[in-house]
Amino acid sequence: MIVNDSLDEIKKRESAFKIIKSIISNKGRDSLYDVTGLSGGFIASEDDLNLLETYIGPAIFEEELQTVGLKHLGGEKVLGVNRTSAGILATILALVKSGEHVSHFLADYPGHPSIPRSCEIVGASYEEFVDIDKFNIPDNTSLVVITGSTMDLEVIDENLFKKVIDMAHNKDVPVLVDDASGARLRTAIFKQKKATELGADLVVTSTDKLMPGPRGGLMAGSEDLINQVKIKAHQFGLEAQPPLMLAIVNGLKAYTEENLIRSISKKDEFFELISKNYDMFEKTPNGIMVSEDSLQNELNNLNIETELSQKDCCFLWAMILLSDEGIITIPAVGMPGASATIRFDLSTKDVIDMDLNILYEKIVRSFNKFLNIVKDPIKAQKLIFL
Repeated sequence: MIVNDSLDEIKKRESAFKIIKSIISNKGRDSLYDVTGLSGGFIASEDDLNLLETYIGPAIFEEELQTVGLKHLGGEKVLGVNRTSAGILATILALVKSGEHVSHFLADYPGHPSIPRSCEIVGASYEEFVDIDKFNIPDNTSLVVITGSTMDLEVIDENLFKKVIDMAHNKDVPVLVDDASGARLRTAIFKQKKATELGADLVVTSTDKLMPGPRGGLMAGSEDLINQVKIKAHQFGLEAQPPLMLAIVNGLKAYTEENLIRSISKKDEFFELISKNYDMFEKTPNGIMVSEDSLQNELNNLNIETELSQKDCCFLWAMILLSDEGIITIPAVGMPGASATIRFDLSTKDVIDMDLNILYEKIVRSFNKFLNIVKDPIKAQKLIFL
C-alpha cells in the first residue's frame, strides 16, 4: 500500500493542494473543475466584511442565521458550527456519557468516521446498521444517529427513516440526523421531508455540500437540545465564528434546487456516453461515480495487474485527474477517512454548463495514463505524494 494511514492521507491532500495552487498560478481558476459537490464558496459584500469583528459579527449575523437556518432545516432553533463533524462531536459530548451506547442506521456502510471517533472520545460503545431487521437499540443507548445520505450519496428510504425515529422515541432516545448533503439531496431530488419534519430531534448539515456556502456546519432541532449542544460547542471552540456565520447565511440565501434538478438529465446523458466504453461507472443522484470495487473490476477486465491497493488505485487516478486535467475529486483533496470513491457531481458550477464531450475526453485521457502508471508502484507513489 502507498497510503497506509491518516498521516499519509494528509500528505496526499497537501500534494493535491500544491497542484491546485500551481494550476491557478499558471493557468488561472478557469482551468480547474471542482466536481466534488463540496466546492462551496464565500459570498459577502464589502459592507458585510466590515462587520466581521469578534463580538459585532455574532450580534449582526446570528439572528439572521436563525431565520434562514430554520427555513432550510426546520426545528425550533439553529446553531452554526465549524463543520458537520464539529456538530456531531458537540452533540455526543453533550448527550452521551462513558459506558453508554450510540446506534447508527444508514443506507450503506460506512458511516462518517467522526461519529465513532466522537464515541471513542467519551468512552461510549457504537454500532452501525444497514438492515432494519437487525437494527438494535440497547437499554444503555443515549443517542440514535441516522445518516440521510451516505458519503457516496446513497439516500435512505424515507419509510425506514421514520421507522428508526419511531423506534428510538419509543425508548425515549433522541435522534441526530447526519444530513451532510442529504438536507438538500433528499429534499430537492428525492422529494423527502426535512429531517425535523420526520420527527428528528437534531439534524446537522454541511454548508458547502450542494450549496454555495463555506465549509461549515449548521444544526437545527429542539431548543432544549440545541442549547445543550451549543454549550459544548462553545466550551471546545466548535462553534462557527463570525466569518463562517456570515458565509453560511449568504450561502443559504443563494441556494436554489435548480442546479440539482438540472443535473439529473445531465447525469443520464453523460452515463450513456461514458458507458459505451467502460463498465465501471455507476449513477449517483446528481452525477456518476467509480467505486473502489468497480475500478478494480475494470482493471481485471483489462487484464491489468497492480501491486496497489484498491484505495491506492482511486487515489492515483484522482491525482492524475487533478494534475493533468484540472478535475478535483474527493479522493485527491478529501479529509482522512473520506470515501475513496471517485465522484463526478454534475450539479457543480464548474461543470453544470460544460460540454459533456469535453469532460468525457478529460476522463478518458486521465484513465489511459492511469492504466500505465498503476503498473509501476514507484511512479504511482511519486505522483500521489509529489
